[in-house]
Amino acid sequence: MSRHASPSRPGGDAPADGNPAPGAEPRPTAGAERPPILEVEDLTVRYAPKLHPALDAVDHVSFAIQPGEFVGLIGESGSGKSTLGTAILRLTERPGAITGGSIRFDGMDITTMSQEQLRPYRWRDFSTVFQSSMNALNPVVRVEDQFRDAIELHSSRRGAAVVERIEELFDLVLIDHRFIRAYPHELSGGMKQRVNLALALANDPKFVLLDEPTTGLDVVVQRSILEGVRRLQAEQGFAVLFISHDIGTVMDLSDRILVMYAGRIVEEHDTDDLLREPLHPYTKGLLGSYGDPRQETVRITYVPGRPPDLSQPLSGCPFAPRCPEKIDRCLTDAPPLVPMPTPRTEDAVTALRLDSQGTWRPPRAACHVALLQRTAPETAGLPARTVRFAGPAFEKSVGETKEAFTGDVVLDVDHVSKVFHSRQGFHRSETLAVDDVSFRLRRGMVTALVGQSGSGKSTLARMITGVDRPTAGTITFHSRDGDLDVGSLGTSALRGYRSLVQMVFQDPYSSLNPNKTLEYILSRPLKNHRSMGRAEVGAAIDELLERVALTPARRYRSRHGFELSGGQRQRVVIARALAAEPELIIADEPISSLDVSIRAEVLELLQRLVADSDVGILYITHDLLSARMLADDVIVLNQGRVAEHGTAIDVIRDPQDEYTRRLLDAIPNPFADIYKG
Repeated sequence: MSRHASPSRPGGDAPADGNPAPGAEPRPTAGAERPPILEVEDLTVRYAPKLHPALDAVDHVSFAIQPGEFVGLIGESGSGKSTLGTAILRLTERPGAITGGSIRFDGMDITTMSQEQLRPYRWRDFSTVFQSSMNALNPVVRVEDQFRDAIELHSSRRGAAVVERIEELFDLVLIDHRFIRAYPHELSGGMKQRVNLALALANDPKFVLLDEPTTGLDVVVQRSILEGVRRLQAEQGFAVLFISHDIGTVMDLSDRILVMYAGRIVEEHDTDDLLREPLHPYTKGLLGSYGDPRQETVRITYVPGRPPDLSQPLSGCPFAPRCPEKIDRCLTDAPPLVPMPTPRTEDAVTALRLDSQGTWRPPRAACHVALLQRTAPETAGLPARTVRFAGPAFEKSVGETKEAFTGDVVLDVDHVSKVFHSRQGFHRSETLAVDDVSFRLRRGMVTALVGQSGSGKSTLARMITGVDRPTAGTITFHSRDGDLDVGSLGTSALRGYRSLVQMVFQDPYSSLNPNKTLEYILSRPLKNHRSMGRAEVGAAIDELLERVALTPARRYRSRHGFELSGGQRQRVVIARALAAEPELIIADEPISSLDVSIRAEVLELLQRLVADSDVGILYITHDLLSARMLADDVIVLNQGRVAEHGTAIDVIRDPQDEYTRRLLDAIPNPFADIYKG
């Protein structure tokens, strides 16, 4: 997806004193500026649960969005993005509350309005597309009736006019009219998200908030939906705040970017300039976590450490403990979010610009180092700023790909097909989910299974684990103790087989029992699969935690899953899989629900596990970038069939199948040329 070009900005560069550059258009007067559609000023949202310390999830945040502007909001999980979004919509629930500041929508201070006073404006003047399309629609009400309720409540349309409007909306989001009378469960995930988008636009709102609208969707469906959003936004002129941790997608779509960390806005920047010269080290860390799979060397960085505990007093810059550029002042003085002056250098890239509304808007950043670099770099004694984050990196070059597949075969999938039968009344139907698939997976190597949702990846994984049986073909597992025909294993044999094949699931938040400690969770496979006694289990748990870099182990043994970050939880899930000493690990989208800043950590861990042992990994994903980083060979599935199979570098750099090219083209990558070498 090529990034949407921002509207042209007349006037060009301006010197640091704010006056127009020679030959530029005069600076517009204040009277020429259009008022913002949304203005957030000094907003604070506090959570005060009864049994835990209070914390400010949104801490004195200020920004504005102009009519027709597309603004992205990025940051790690826990940075306050969704809390800010719900506060803007006045949907904050206890124990959260807005404790300071104001939110002005179209000139109205909505922080002083009651929920009853806000009711006429919701779904008419401002609306939202929520994160989970699966839960956003009433499952027992037809789609048509849900649209009818929203349209009739907030407009004068009735009868045939309502039906005509629903058909217009379905045309806008490219859904066939036959689904208007469908129930939500009859729609695919992508169609549900399109329906939610159409519902949000039903009454021509002035402002739409998108909160992770494509989470869990594959790249092709995501591209289709978001290109539709941008097209509709350009046609209808509504403003958008797009909340996501998917950096590439946000950069592709947005005119301007807000970066949030520890409840605060730490950078505000025009998208084009942000790509060339990010100001805050945290922003550079986020940008560095994305790479281009087609480059000779793919390099992604990650931000070490974890965000601060907001329930504890903070001194200095909240990012300082993780920052590679910090100076002494960062440890004691919290930097304010201030406009950055134009660099006093001839080769400066970023300068003050006129935005699409004709307003002068310099970039802003909350960073002592960035301010010093822009005001007096020659006297500050600081190193030259670079666009690359100076933290740990995970990289893989062409030469590191295993070209010769010489390891022992651990799994042999031979002409496997799977047909599902369904029946409604007297009508019977068949669905061919997997069609004549063959491949071999070798020890000490990673094979990636890539494809869209519905391509047959999960069905194939279920057959490999013995949950489903193939309709045709054979799956042979070459254990160290002998060969096993997986499709013919009985119940007792399957129990033993599953100690040899372990799963790492997509969602680390639902993969761990929240009521059990990590010590209990890791002890179960040690006792059940390796028959360890109590004396041996303790040492084995410590070894597993150390192996997945949860150190020191004694700090984690007594913790519960809810006390860990997403990346730490996924490490525990991997440790649990390793506890059984498997010969094959099936990793089903293991990083898709994780922040970009910690995906590299998990990929690096999986790569190290393969290097240190002869375990084989079947890596299931729709993300060709992560497949390029981790896998040795790639199998591309399309509608249940193998569309392409070869080494990772060959498939990605020289795809032979049109479907593979579509998957590659769908990867949002607006900054492919920034991080090289």
